[in-house]
Amino acid sequence: MIGMDERNRELLSNLPHLAAYRFHTLLRKEELMERETVSLRDLLDKAESRLADFDGQVDAIVGYWDFPVSSMVPILCARHGLPSAPLEAVVKCEDKYWSRLEQQKVCDAHPPFALVDLADPRPPPTLSFPMWLKPVKSRSSELAFKVEGPGELVDAAARIREGIGRIGEAFDVALSMLDLPEEVARAGGQACLAEEEISGQEVTVEGYCLNGEVEIYGVIDSVLYPGTSSFLRYQYPTSLPEDLVQRLTDTSRRVVRQLGLDYSTFNIEYFVDQERDRIDIVEVNPRLSQSHAPLFEYVDGAPNHECMISLALGRAPCLPRRQGPYGVAAKWFLRAFSDAHVRSVPTKDEIARVEREVPGATVDIVAEEGRWLSELPMQDSYSYELAALYIGAADETDLQEKYEHCLALLPFAFDD
Repeated sequence: MIGMDERNRELLSNLPHLAAYRFHTLLRKEELMERETVSLRDLLDKAESRLADFDGQVDAIVGYWDFPVSSMVPILCARHGLPSAPLEAVVKCEDKYWSRLEQQKVCDAHPPFALVDLADPRPPPTLSFPMWLKPVKSRSSELAFKVEGPGELVDAAARIREGIGRIGEAFDVALSMLDLPEEVARAGGQACLAEEEISGQEVTVEGYCLNGEVEIYGVIDSVLYPGTSSFLRYQYPTSLPEDLVQRLTDTSRRVVRQLGLDYSTFNIEYFVDQERDRIDIVEVNPRLSQSHAPLFEYVDGAPNHECMISLALGRAPCLPRRQGPYGVAAKWFLRAFSDAHVRSVPTKDEIARVEREVPGATVDIVAEEGRWLSELPMQDSYSYELAALYIGAADETDLQEKYEHCLALLPFAFDD
């Protein structure tokens, strides 16, 4: 497991056929984030050294995090003869520009897009404001900015230019391992993409592909804080009507096949605009969403890790459906929208009280006492995550009531 953390270790312990598995941490999550700038080569060398020192048999190498983990998995699996998606397919998903080029070959479910020269940032003549400016490779919405006009575009480009190398340099290493199309090679891993703004209800389609057959096992709603682009919660199952779910399913299958993403889980984020009868792909991720894992366990009876593990062992997944204890589940994000110094966070006893008083609630504290919120890794461009709450409930009313009960029991204190 590349990037093993305690929350996912607990979820893995609930998999069926557990007696057949032994999980080993190849790299800890903290090791992947110990440097400000990602070094793909150093991380691969560290992983290879530990694999060489391991005295048992390695049957699978997996990970559920974004880059660099998502690219490390196919590189290491190829070197050790283990089942995995091809590196090229994974990078086609991860490179936002290359992904758009592939998507437009099989569907029109995407916004207009164009590259922007960070050295001379100008609005692309084929695009209209408002638009989003983002690196071709980032993670957790880092360095993604909504711009309303040329002045904001120049300001956003300056901020992206300052931070793009932190991930981009390592992504260039991954690109160097492939035979790239000319336009992708010319852009490189530190390019900047502009896309016209899209709107609607945001949802995520989760699935996997095995031997070219694409299976969809869940659609999750993403609900934003009002008036922002920051997530309030992920909720499963979706509230969309069945005809739209089928449309999303059909589009996802075409795109995944076009990308060549086989022997892999995936999740595809969409905007669904029912008034305009339109769907748009936000991005394709060549991995499962570990944020959704507890939701599948609450509602279906097993985390989506079952799909990841089965594929890594070269066999078809078998995820149960609607066999969990709850009718609905959500991951809630408690956020702050301005920077602050954290004076205190909820104690272990206070967290235990929440989980004792609110059945089906699990709390992960993200903010760290004594640090500024802006020092937290992997935050979006407009907010800071304080905590994540996983809650299972009978229905949506019960879900909201449980969330509000949790908030009342979780004290945070800040210095301005």
